[in-house]
Amino acid sequence: MPQESFLESFLDRIAVVLVRARNPQNIGAVARAMHDFGLSDLRIVNEYAMPLEGARSAVDASSVLESAAAHATVAEAVADCTLVVGTTAVGERKLEHPLFTLADAAPKLLAELARPAEPEAPRIALLFGSEKTGLSNEGLSHCNWLLTIPMHQHGDSRHLSMNLGQAVAVCLYELVRDRPLARSSAQPLPAAPEELASGMASERERLAALLSEVLDASEYRRHHPANSGLDDLRKLVLRLHLTSADTTVWMGILRQILWKLRS
Repeated sequence: MPQESFLESFLDRIAVVLVRARNPQNIGAVARAMHDFGLSDLRIVNEYAMPLEGARSAVDASSVLESAAAHATVAEAVADCTLVVGTTAVGERKLEHPLFTLADAAPKLLAELARPAEPEAPRIALLFGSEKTGLSNEGLSHCNWLLTIPMHQHGDSRHLSMNLGQAVAVCLYELVRDRPLARSSAQPLPAAPEELASGMASERERLAALLSEVLDASEYRRHHPANSGLDDLRKLVLRLHLTSADTTVWMGILRQILWKLRS
């Protein structure tokens, strides 16, 4: 397969997801970066409609903005993705996910995209949080793992965040720049099984929701509320690294348990 068409097939399967971005100008800058690097799948998660007509920074990227999909929740935005990766400045936050620098993360992302289509071609969601607070714990709970852009430290201080548009541009550049994977042989890079996604995010979300119902019906949550919230269950399901077939089996088991508890 020629390099150009090979790369194009990858770019079509990368979604940039902005979670509670507040500034239309920043969203416009993201759209421009996507347009410049050949991506078009922009998804915006917000409680209210953003006035994107004010995004004047989206020079020549009106098509990206016009086709941007609005979603009310992260779960809805990443439902068709097999791998969900969050971006973080780390800071003082306690992390519960594997964390990779951008340089180490890029080959893993490309390896996921190069996996055989079983049953559908893999899709990736790159999550970027709000300009002020980054991704919330709820947003992070949807992520398989995290990536960070190393920032220069000035003495004892470190500027922890990058402008949203700049962060997206840096991440996309690292993905599309010349790599052995982006040549004629579409062989995935080696990666540990636990670093690759299994199944759709929508399947994992349904399993977490069903598990939540079982916990309510069994009164587990009443006795152990601290570790049984939906965010906790999403993380638990992700740590299981279930295939689509495994997820189907577990759904059947949990439905039977739920039926028995309610009968």
